[in-house]
Amino acid sequence: MLRGLLVSCSRGPGVRLLSSFSSEPLLPPNLILPPGLKDGPTKIHRPPVDLSQPVLRTCRFPVPSHLSPKPVWLESLNNEEQEPQALVHLHPDVFDVPPRIDLIHQVVNWQRNFKRISHAKTKTRAEVRGGGKKPWTQKGTGRARQGSIRSPLWKGGGVAHGPRGPTSYYYMLPLKVRVLGLKTAMTVKLAQNDLHIIDSTDISTPDPQYLVDLFKQRHWGESVLIVDDKEGMSENILSATANSKMITLIPAIGMNVYSILKYNTVLLTVGAVDFLEEKLLFHDLRYSTLYNFKYPYSDFP
Repeated sequence: MLRGLLVSCSRGPGVRLLSSFSSEPLLPPNLILPPGLKDGPTKIHRPPVDLSQPVLRTCRFPVPSHLSPKPVWLESLNNEEQEPQALVHLHPDVFDVPPRIDLIHQVVNWQRNFKRISHAKTKTRAEVRGGGKKPWTQKGTGRARQGSIRSPLWKGGGVAHGPRGPTSYYYMLPLKVRVLGLKTAMTVKLAQNDLHIIDSTDISTPDPQYLVDLFKQRHWGESVLIVDDKEGMSENILSATANSKMITLIPAIGMNVYSILKYNTVLLTVGAVDFLEEKLLFHDLRYSTLYNFKYPYSDFP
């Protein structure tokens, strides 16, 4: 019986099951990967959070009793060699929610489609030039009856059921879905070590190479999204990122799921964290509609 079990495990799914317990990755022997991609992208993992370090920011909104704030390191852009020396508490209802990949998919599709307009347009038989005269008489020729050479049956004629643009693909997702999608995207980024909290966007020099070297040293990837609560950021960082295609600055009010997934690393300032928590937690606590809708002519007798 034991021999039969071993033989059955040596075939098909049994090989994959046994190999899943081994330390070696299951890769085809003929698969050739670049050296940097074999073990995944190189990342510097955060040091373990030391709870004895000072906490510079606590949650401004009450945390449910069954949850606890999520501590993360507070980093800075002023010095390349500076190590994080303080902690920041993030609200678990914003940065530690259960991941909903389906909601991320819905929100990304909505962002890509609600501004889409298709300008494809074809002409009907009434819009094609010519065809006003009957090609031949109704009877007596032996041919099929025709009323116009611009009929959809003819070459060069109109199109019967073609696109009639411009066509809008606008639709609106429920606000609760969009809010939960943004929370899920930030939670996933934080769990993957791709979301960092910085004290501010102030840097010591307007040289663009300074940010490139800093991000390369910290292994933050080729594209970085910096989010601040103020639209008017410091002059140094504006000059350093003016001509950069891989570093983008946006205000916290423009935070969206598509941008979070597009960039390798997301940097949030402390002010941006306060802004996002205030706006996102508001929708969890409200129990009525966001606007006071009123039916037309409802005040008529």
